[in-house]
Amino acid sequence: MLTMYRPGDGWLHRMPAGPKLALFAVVAVVVAALPPVWAAVPVAVGVPLVLYAAAGMGVGTGLRALGSQVWALRWMIAVTAAGQLIFLGLEPAAANTARVAAAVLVAGVVPLTTPVSAMLDALERGLRPLRVVGVDPARVALLWMVTLTTIPVLARHAAEVRDAQRARGLRPSLVRGTLPFLVVALRHADDLGDALASRGIR
Repeated sequence: MLTMYRPGDGWLHRMPAGPKLALFAVVAVVVAALPPVWAAVPVAVGVPLVLYAAAGMGVGTGLRALGSQVWALRWMIAVTAAGQLIFLGLEPAAANTARVAAAVLVAGVVPLTTPVSAMLDALERGLRPLRVVGVDPARVALLWMVTLTTIPVLARHAAEVRDAQRARGLRPSLVRGTLPFLVVALRHADDLGDALASRGIR
């Protein structure tokens, strides 16, 4: 299973996965709930900067990780900003885009500082009380982790499709890239399904 984990010995790496997931869920919700005013923008920008710089990966490594995360979210940020700007105006657009991006970036610290196995175990423990209503904690935790780790895989495939278009002398475009991206995405889904089935997971 693909992992975004960056080894380190900082305070976030040493924090148990369960409390870490709960802490960052609260921080992400608080950031996302900021009011849509200009004052929310520096707060939303500052929170991820501080968290990544102080995550225990080293300030430089943490900020580079933040930069790569922002680059991966560039289209989400652009689409969110454009839609908000058209319908709500400049101040709400800036504030809403900043707080949505910040919430996603805050959540992204967890897989960078926590091994996949530790997150899976923490999620399974946290979901155990739901057994009384027929929920299988192991299956739900595995589904969540597969979803989380598939996102960077699909982002990499999208980049490969664009690179292939450039290598053929074509200008990358959404129209040309949709079909090949769907093909590689479905192939990845088939491979993932086969891998889970071979381990007895259906």
